Amino acid sequence: MNMRVVLKLLGTVLMWESILMIPSLIIAILDNSYEISAFIISIIIIGVLGFALMNIKTNGFQMRNREGFAGVAICWVVMSLLGALPFYISGAIPAYIDAVFETVSGFTTTGSSILTDIEILPRGILFWRSFTHWIGGMGVLILTLALMPSLGARSVFLMRAESPGPSPGKLVPKISETAKLLYIIYAGMTIIQIILLVIAKMSLYDAFIHAFGTAGTGGFSNKGLSVGAYNSPLIEWIITIFMLLFGVNFSLHYLLLKGDFKSILKNEEFRLYWLTVIISIIIICINVLPLYNYSVADSLTKSSFQVATIVTTTGYATTDFNLWPMLPKSILLMLMFFGACAGSTGGGIKFIRVLLLFKAVAYEIRHTVHPNSIGTIKINGRKVDISVMSGIMVFFFAYVATMIVAILIVSLDNFDFMTTFSAVLATISNIGPGFEIVGPMGNYADFSVLSKIVLTCCMIIGRLEVMPIFVLMSPSIWKKR
Repeated sequence: MNMRVVLKLLGTVLMWESILMIPSLIIAILDNSYEISAFIISIIIIGVLGFALMNIKTNGFQMRNREGFAGVAICWVVMSLLGALPFYISGAIPAYIDAVFETVSGFTTTGSSILTDIEILPRGILFWRSFTHWIGGMGVLILTLALMPSLGARSVFLMRAESPGPSPGKLVPKISETAKLLYIIYAGMTIIQIILLVIAKMSLYDAFIHAFGTAGTGGFSNKGLSVGAYNSPLIEWIITIFMLLFGVNFSLHYLLLKGDFKSILKNEEFRLYWLTVIISIIIICINVLPLYNYSVADSLTKSSFQVATIVTTTGYATTDFNLWPMLPKSILLMLMFFGACAGSTGGGIKFIRVLLLFKAVAYEIRHTVHPNSIGTIKINGRKVDISVMSGIMVFFFAYVATMIVAILIVSLDNFDFMTTFSAVLATISNIGPGFEIVGPMGNYADFSVLSKIVLTCCMIIGRLEVMPIFVLMSPSIWKKR
């Protein structure tokens, strides 16, 4: 592996990280708050380090697959470690491990938190905390490609390593142009949501905070009761709709702008996603009617919001679903596994993988019944290559294996099974809230340092979909060729 290429990429990412801290610094200055110096020190440290690495000479060497995967993993780890500096230096989060946990939760759009009293924190810190969702939602490397297209023609390896789903592709011939289009759509949808939230009587600052969390499907709020603090059905429906939209593959948003409705409706993952969402909402709505005095409007609002926040792995809350009957909780647990669509800002296994796994099972059943038959697995009318199916099987095994190891380690804290299991599932699927102690009204503050480190690793592994981290741990990748 050519470390010069990776370090130069890391330098570029760190330069942008320091620049993206400036809005939070401005808010701190306007409030004359105590975290001003923390942001200044952090910006200088990260900026100087980034500038030094950015100017490393690569002798014209272009990025290959190994540099792409290793670079993505290293960039996410380092930017998280340094992104925690404002929390730690300001004293907002006194323990560095806790500060890293909160930062990783932000960048990976997980939304899990160790904070017990969010509302006492200054606005600059809370803005940076939520802004990390927006930065990490689409992917910091994709942002880098959009702003710095000079990384090389083979920078497709960055997108392949960072983008969620089994088959990220180009919307237009150039990767840099694809990255720009993705961010234009991403930013446009965020701005529209901010405007609608302000119209719905949310303050401009709060609208930014919650739009960042919705767009990145992260779920950090500046309110202790999350979105439920506003007690506004209109706000809940706006956020519900946008959560579901951000959970859709962004290539379909591009097709929508082009007016290609036929291709959108033919997309099998898109159809399965919406069918699952609608059925889940209906079943949960009926089951929780008694909890809301048989008010269909209230029940529909709450069930729609919770289905949207779980299936898109956002993590906002308007009610404590720990108090719901077992069937609704079981459905939400299933949706935690599914996650959103490939190519969206959501986490989880992704609907396209679930769909292809079902198709693979159906294919094996047909082949068992009719051994001499010749068939193929197709998605959207196109044959699925055997390498894609192999990659999905490997991903699924690695995902489950990582979960099992993490559960065994976290279980040393002796919490109940549902707390332990859902904490690992919620972090590796980048959801945020789980059940029981880590439910929508709880947090991760009581876990041990070891468990917090394991859960932090789960968040990064889940966001990068396992392979980049596993590739980074492979001894062979460090050999020079």
